[in-house]
Amino acid sequence: MCFIFSINFLFISIILLMSSFYFLIFNLVYILEFFFLNLNSNNLMFVILLDWMSLMFMSFVLFISSMVIYYSDEYMGSDLFKNRFILLVVMFVLSMMMLIISPNLISILLGWDGLGLVSYCLVIYYQNLKSFNAGMLTALSNRIGDVALLMAIAWMLNFGSWNFIFYLEIMKEDFIMQIISYLVVLAAMTKSAQIPFSSWLPAAMAAPTPVSSLVHSSTLVTAGVYLLIRFNFAFNQSLMFFLIFISSLTMFMSGLGANFEFDLKKIIALSTLSQLGLMMSILALGEYKLAFFHLLIHALFKALLFMCAGNIIHSLGNCQDIRFMGGLIKQLPLTCTYFNMCNLSLCGIPFMSGFYSKDLIVEFLSMNYLNIYIYLIFFISIGLTVSYSFRLTYYTLTGDFNYLSFNMINEKSFIMLKSMSGLILFVVFSGSMFTWLMFSTLYFICLSFIMKIMTLIMILIGLWLGYELAKFKLTYNCLSLKNLTLVMFFSLMWNMPLISTLGMNYYPILLGNNYMKIFDQGWFEYYGGLKLSELFKKLSLLQFLSINHLKIYFLLLIFWLIFLLLNI
Repeated sequence: MCFIFSINFLFISIILLMSSFYFLIFNLVYILEFFFLNLNSNNLMFVILLDWMSLMFMSFVLFISSMVIYYSDEYMGSDLFKNRFILLVVMFVLSMMMLIISPNLISILLGWDGLGLVSYCLVIYYQNLKSFNAGMLTALSNRIGDVALLMAIAWMLNFGSWNFIFYLEIMKEDFIMQIISYLVVLAAMTKSAQIPFSSWLPAAMAAPTPVSSLVHSSTLVTAGVYLLIRFNFAFNQSLMFFLIFISSLTMFMSGLGANFEFDLKKIIALSTLSQLGLMMSILALGEYKLAFFHLLIHALFKALLFMCAGNIIHSLGNCQDIRFMGGLIKQLPLTCTYFNMCNLSLCGIPFMSGFYSKDLIVEFLSMNYLNIYIYLIFFISIGLTVSYSFRLTYYTLTGDFNYLSFNMINEKSFIMLKSMSGLILFVVFSGSMFTWLMFSTLYFICLSFIMKIMTLIMILIGLWLGYELAKFKLTYNCLSLKNLTLVMFFSLMWNMPLISTLGMNYYPILLGNNYMKIFDQGWFEYYGGLKLSELFKKLSLLQFLSINHLKIYFLLLIFWLIFLLLNI
């Protein structure tokens, strides 16, 4: 089953990619309307939007999912319900397709809700308490966005149609219609896990690694960014300022949190969050094409990064703590090579694919007239990205082997390696290739020398910082224990998981606990029916007659005899 789906997805992906090139060169946009239902003389139409953007994104999603499904064949090999897992992943991909090709808010909601529901099923796939909690947090966080979309759908009745693609300019000008763009931004913020909805994204790591690879590269979390790319003409200046502020904070917060994290998958999840912040902020600056470009490039190297992490976890008997790793370059040379290449691409090292999108974004930002806060937070976030990536490399790939127990470390997992090798060429070459394709007129960005090499300076500072953070020797002075409160604050994403979980449900759970003690554990029964019967017993004068004593029986007998004698 895995192989069939994988081949089909790959074949469709190649066709869609060629179609997107054709649409891009000839600047074509097709809107297809299918007659769906006639209801009281109202024609209900199903609308599909085909342009180079939707075709290219669909091609990328299908290509990555074909590799992930093929990878799952071995990764989930020992699972009894592997076919069910594969079908869930396919449903997930189809929901994403629905979202990509829809110019209509109703059909977008179908895809949007499909993503939310199937992601819940996938997050709770390993049925344990951690997975259930993570799944509930994911589902409820995404419900906020679903409600925002439903409200936007209701408000769009003012237009007389749900095809938002025709009304974007009006939304920008008309104050009443701006409500829709605000609601759409709220929905996108929940799906793409921007502050204050960030805590679900690292929690969703409870899902199997192939799912993480798909979710955090090209499907669930990118749905919000894609929706904003489609809506970007409808945003006014104040909304864009709000969006850039929130997304830059998210980028900084997740970069900072990843430097204090020890779970391999959570570090990669926080790096996804950081990149989503980058996409959102460049989108808020009005450069939607650049955001889309980074979205595609990021999808490739992040999918491969998760697949490499999955291979490492698989080899180490499901151990995810990076402190138990080390020296893996000797045991898993190919996996570690791929892992390193993805990390370099993520950091924006020159001439890897990530460099082409990231450097362009940063230089575009430098051209804009913005305040020093945005400029600094952007560059500090770039430094932090390099810092946690280098820390991760230092912990996992170099040094001594710290997993001192029986292990199954070998690189004989050919199916996993083949699926990873399918992505590696794109990780290296896609940046330059898609730059030439998507930006037909080349950007010329003229900056001063210091601003031009500022990215490189921040990369080098980040390298040094990552090395310093990763020093772990018994003699090394442990700074984190000295500043434990601060470290806990940073590593817990500014206490956001606590706010999202206990902060929301502490009092309802407390109330439920009290009710449970009173009602279910018998106290209510004691204070209610039983207590009444006790009181009635005490109040009743003849109750003592029921007590089964011999002397009471004789006394009653004597009274009865006296009563009989008196009657005679």
